[in-house]
Amino acid sequence: MPRMPTVAIVGRPNVGKSALFNRLAGRKISIVLDQPGVTRDRISAPSKATATPCTLIDTGGIGGNIDDGFDSQVTIEADIAMDTADLILFVVDAHDGLTATDQALAQKLRKAKPPVLLVINKVDDPKHESAFSDFTRLGFKSSIFVSAEHGRNFGNLCDAIDEVIAPLATEVDAAVEVQQNDGIRLAIIGRPNAGKSSLVNALLKDERTIVSDIAGTTRDAVDMPCTFGGEKFTLIDTAGLRPRGKRDNSVEVFSAMRSEKAIRRSDLCVLVIDLSAGVSAQDRKIAQLILEEKKPCLIVLNKFDLYQTNSQQKERLAAASDHVRRELFFLSYAPFVTCSAKLGQGVDNVMREAIKIRKSSQKVPTTGQLNRILQAAIEANPPPIDRKLGRRLKLYYAASAMDPHHTLIPVPTLILFVNDKRLMPNSYEAYLTNQFRAAHPAPGVPIVFSVRSRTRREWRPPEKPQGH
Repeated sequence: MPRMPTVAIVGRPNVGKSALFNRLAGRKISIVLDQPGVTRDRISAPSKATATPCTLIDTGGIGGNIDDGFDSQVTIEADIAMDTADLILFVVDAHDGLTATDQALAQKLRKAKPPVLLVINKVDDPKHESAFSDFTRLGFKSSIFVSAEHGRNFGNLCDAIDEVIAPLATEVDAAVEVQQNDGIRLAIIGRPNAGKSSLVNALLKDERTIVSDIAGTTRDAVDMPCTFGGEKFTLIDTAGLRPRGKRDNSVEVFSAMRSEKAIRRSDLCVLVIDLSAGVSAQDRKIAQLILEEKKPCLIVLNKFDLYQTNSQQKERLAAASDHVRRELFFLSYAPFVTCSAKLGQGVDNVMREAIKIRKSSQKVPTTGQLNRILQAAIEANPPPIDRKLGRRLKLYYAASAMDPHHTLIPVPTLILFVNDKRLMPNSYEAYLTNQFRAAHPAPGVPIVFSVRSRTRREWRPPEKPQGH
């Protein structure tokens, strides 16, 4: 299949690469903050600003000597981006002027195979362009003054990008458009250092995201397409969600917001648990967030190889199952798999289970099936009498409604028409949930009830089509 042209954005820390990336992508994907070293992983997205469809890659800042132990890894990530790019946007900061790091990077980029366009950022007024003549010493034929934050000269930048990549796009079918739906969107979520990025790398079989023992390595929600078993997926590697009181800087606050947004826009949440440490209070809070968003879920018990027990494999698995089901009892609809992301053991089971969840979710029960299940449940265990109101709950009818936000993995809302919704106790709703799930299993998919008061006189069952 023809490859879409790729544009890599590189430069030292805090020169405005992520702001430029966001403007080209047409949405805020990378975190933008006046603080060096915020972006660490390669982040890719389709361009919406250029006339020619292409893939943008935002990289971590190179050569900033960031005092957090990631500088060499970020440089490697940028090298990979440059090796796979068709055009490199070398971003420099006009306010800072020409720095030694810029010169070192320029020396490296002059040896790069793809063409390099020098982007002199943070120039808000064309009158000031002559003051930045020092950048000509970097030796690049093509350069342009822009302000990524304010969009100044942005059209000319897009024209310059198109000029380079348009000939390459002739290899791509002209009818090919950027696909908004990149398959099943899997949000890889969990607390810091649970092994989320290791799992993503193992699934991709690529060192795509930086892995470190330092909690909080991943800060952006990074989208990465892949395929498995003929199915298309988009893996969303998210920042680890720490308790709100322990988010010690603004980057962590933004990262948490991105992770929570990733949960909302995903088709399936993959909750990664560090089994060697056990289910923590923060794991339960993240699981509660999934439940509140009514999201399909798959639990991954990572670091199974470190699970401390002397029992045999079968007993270890049973102990892990009991522990997870006890601690995450409210997420009982979510199946789980065990793996060791670091060793690559059992990671394919994650994708297999995700495919299984998608396939089983397509079998949405019909209205007739719902009402037969409801009638059988009522006969086996009649609704209780509310002692306060002195009345018994009466269930008239059941119907289903589909949430338009859940397409690949449908999450139907089961609408129950009753005499008075105040008479529905939580215990009976839980009973009905179990009855519906037993009669119509859909592992990984929550059952959502909407209880509506309706008098018998108001209620009318849907008319049957003629000929039935």
